[in-house]
Amino acid sequence: MKEKILLSHGSGGRLSQQLIKELFLKKFDNSILEKLGDSAIFEQKNIRWAFSTDSYVIKPLFFPGGDIGKLAVSGTINDLAVTGATPLFLSCALIIEEGLQLSILEKIISSMKETATRANVQIITGDTKVVEHGSADGLFINTSGVGIVTTQENLSPQRIKVNDRIIINGTIGDHSIATLSKREEFDFQTEIKSDCAPLNDLIDKIIPACPGLRMMRDPTRGGLATVLNEVASEQSFAIELWEEKIPIREEVISICEILGFDPLYLANEGKVVFIVKHKEADKLLAMARAHPLGKESHIIGKVVSEPKGKVYLRTEIGSRRVIDVLTGDQLPRIC
Repeated sequence: MKEKILLSHGSGGRLSQQLIKELFLKKFDNSILEKLGDSAIFEQKNIRWAFSTDSYVIKPLFFPGGDIGKLAVSGTINDLAVTGATPLFLSCALIIEEGLQLSILEKIISSMKETATRANVQIITGDTKVVEHGSADGLFINTSGVGIVTTQENLSPQRIKVNDRIIINGTIGDHSIATLSKREEFDFQTEIKSDCAPLNDLIDKIIPACPGLRMMRDPTRGGLATVLNEVASEQSFAIELWEEKIPIREEVISICEILGFDPLYLANEGKVVFIVKHKEADKLLAMARAHPLGKESHIIGKVVSEPKGKVYLRTEIGSRRVIDVLTGDQLPRIC
């Protein structure tokens, strides 16, 4: 492991995984943490709880389609929801840079309130710290959340079977491109807006209707490619993606071609990847498309037997390209 922390250690890619496994897992060593889910699942007094925490350091604080407050609430709600939990309560901890305008802080807090109310979740505790000017890019936010797991089965890679289908609820890469467009070092205009949104209402409708749902993940840091590699890693199956079926806006593709990005690795903040039994895929797809946050849902691939533990892309011309985990970071400070 490298002697100094790099931005890439926060990307969700190979260096992030290495840091987690070689430092945190070894030091904190316990059976709940080692599952490395989007939320920790544990049982107390016959109730299965989900608990998650996340920190948000996005630059800039405001972007088309959202802001750091909406992002912080949505992100933790989604981490709970994709484990099969009903999110109930959140915390809100703020690290505020000296000199931040109070009107900006008020706007962000109002956005958090609006997003939480819409998702039927309450923010019930929190903390504030103020640091010297130049220490925090205005504002950093941490949110933690708890919820109750209502599914009978643990949603996990161990449930996945060959021929299961992969479904995503809409276009990928929108969040990264929307955020990038507002950074001073880049000079381009776009109509793309972030997909940032809480997904618990969509997920709550699908879970009871689709018993063949194997697992869910939200493709945030590292994008679709990274999250599917995490699912397939060290498993007895592979994942095949179909290039022509992955929904990507033409504008996102064009900007990625100019800047040298691969949209498969771009962050998303309002997307969920479903892995579902083949026979239930069409039903899940129809339900997702009937929801406002799933109108552009697509079946984008399937689970196959070989090469075990890998993810690959079946291109439009019929060739295969292995989709690996990135070592570096295409675009830091995106969430």
